[in-house]
Amino acid sequence: MQRNKQVAMGRKKFNMDPKKGIQFLIENDLLKNTCDDIAQFLYKGEGLNKTAIGDYLGERDEFSIQVLHAFVELHEFTDLNLVQALRQFLWSFRLPGEAQKIDRMMEAFAQRYCQCNNGVFQSTDTCYVLSFAIIMLNTSLHNPNVKDKPTVERFIAMNRGINDGGDLPEELLRNLYESIKNEPFKIPEDDGNDLTHTFFNPDREGWLLKLGGGRVKTWKRRWFILTDNCLYYFEYTTDKEPRGIIPLENLSIREVEDSKKPNCFELYIPDNKDQVIKACKTEADGRVVEGNHTVYRISAPSPEEKEEWIKCIKAAISRDPFYEMLAARKKKVSSTKRH
Repeated sequence: MQRNKQVAMGRKKFNMDPKKGIQFLIENDLLKNTCDDIAQFLYKGEGLNKTAIGDYLGERDEFSIQVLHAFVELHEFTDLNLVQALRQFLWSFRLPGEAQKIDRMMEAFAQRYCQCNNGVFQSTDTCYVLSFAIIMLNTSLHNPNVKDKPTVERFIAMNRGINDGGDLPEELLRNLYESIKNEPFKIPEDDGNDLTHTFFNPDREGWLLKLGGGRVKTWKRRWFILTDNCLYYFEYTTDKEPRGIIPLENLSIREVEDSKKPNCFELYIPDNKDQVIKACKTEADGRVVEGNHTVYRISAPSPEEKEEWIKCIKAAISRDPFYEMLAARKKKVSSTKRH
């Protein structure tokens, strides 16, 4: 009884702070201090929060990396296609939001998949890039806010040259595409978000006022989330789906004076003042329509917050570590000369 109570206590501690929880279980002789034992504990996952499992596995110290590899070794991917293997893997924890953590975890996954299925891919890099393409495809096909659904032809074209400079068999890519189209990834229902839901680890979030784009210009209070090179806005913080999405690609930001509101800034297309910004929003009746703004004017609650938002948006416009990381890997596999 005492042991069971302590194990339950250790799990609770783990869910609040993974490292402290593991430490507690080791100190009370409920867990051996070996990467295999800890990996088994995480893999069984009884009573463990899957976000916490993902956070622990994503740590960068040497011991956590060994635990990650031991955890991935417990997955059996032999004779599974890549989508089936990803389904199993992504159900065992929630991917954390940080690019570097995701990189380590997907690297370990790709190594294990190639080890279990020798000869399917030329290299683990190919498996890694294709795994990301599948996760992104899942988001594009099943997120209602993505209007432009990729076709199987676009998915095939997107993955040209990733097999050490060569192309993967078209039939393989078609099968992977169909599998995702017919059934989205099941993601463990935990607190927090993850890669497949886009709003992971936001660069910044908070309440701002946005000037409407209709004939009658009204200011509306919206909850803004800046992540993944996009600015999303919601009516309430509890909303599952955003009211609008503003991709920041090719946009610029500037401070502006407004007679009605203080602390204003604007998103605009440089060198083209009459062009409508590529964005979309959800109407009251649920229809997703294209935005009609040539500029987005936004008011922050204070001068400090205005400065902070401008700084964060500028950084997001210029650089996204997640896509940079993927682009570098893609470049690596595509640069191999075709034989």
